[in-house]
Amino acid sequence: MSSSLKGSNSSKFQVSEFILLGFPGIHSWQHWLSLPLALLYLSAIAANLLILITISQDPSLKQPMYLFLGILSVVDMGLATTIMPKILAIFWFDAKNISLPECFAQIYAIHCFVGMESGIFLCMAFDRYVAICHPLRYSSIVTNSFIFKATLFMVLRNGLLVIPVPVLASQRNYCSQNEIDHCLCSNLGVTSLACDDRRPNSICQLVLAWVGMGSDLSLIMLSYALILRSVLRLNSAEAVAKALSTCSSHLILILFFYTVVVVISVTHLAETKATLIPVLLNVLHNIIPPSLNPMVYALRTKELREGFRKVLRWGSQRK
Repeated sequence: MSSSLKGSNSSKFQVSEFILLGFPGIHSWQHWLSLPLALLYLSAIAANLLILITISQDPSLKQPMYLFLGILSVVDMGLATTIMPKILAIFWFDAKNISLPECFAQIYAIHCFVGMESGIFLCMAFDRYVAICHPLRYSSIVTNSFIFKATLFMVLRNGLLVIPVPVLASQRNYCSQNEIDHCLCSNLGVTSLACDDRRPNSICQLVLAWVGMGSDLSLIMLSYALILRSVLRLNSAEAVAKALSTCSSHLILILFFYTVVVVISVTHLAETKATLIPVLLNVLHNIIPPSLNPMVYALRTKELREGFRKVLRWGSQRK
């Protein structure tokens, strides 16, 4: 245990900092994981920057679906950057110490970005619903003004909704242990070190998850149920295939995102001792979607692939 304990009784916290030990059970060789994690992080940043540049340079991609994808790319880069520099610093420079304010700020940023990603998925599902079920009204409903207002709402909703999470975590009394068997500051991982009752934190996180991401997932499922009903009524097999193709990439990402969220939530709320798989899933959930999203959309979307070729060709011509 670290000797970094405050001796003054006047301080709210007796622990002055936390120590992030890394992945449970593999501390002796976890530094070997830094290379694949670093490659995932670099690929996530590069791929999402390529998406943003492609959308900004190609006039044919100034459509709501691609604008929402660009917003998702910004959120993905923010989520990955919230955790990866610290994780790599732990592995490469043994920089395991993290101050309490920095730890609580990371808790806030992770919850905020994850909530915003869920919200953008909902916006994208609504966009597909209007495009397929109400095509004649699409241009009048999903306007640039709507995209701006929807994005602003998601930023404000998640920015304000998750404030109680780090605030409640900061109210706990950390009087003894300060070593966290994790690579990042997860809310329930941090509060498990508290000497007082952590149940308010668990209840708060559960309620916010149901209010935020639970409502998002319910509306996404409703949107795709209505899309499926509308598609099955089409007489043309080609039209059905095209409609399902435009939604398939989105559904792949949604299934991965929410499945991992559920697994992580269940393992944390079970209040069992930290084990490798849940901690690894927690880290990968914050780095794989930013890497996976651009690849899935590039593979499934012809217009985006053509946009990539134009940007890469333009970049090579400038050299």
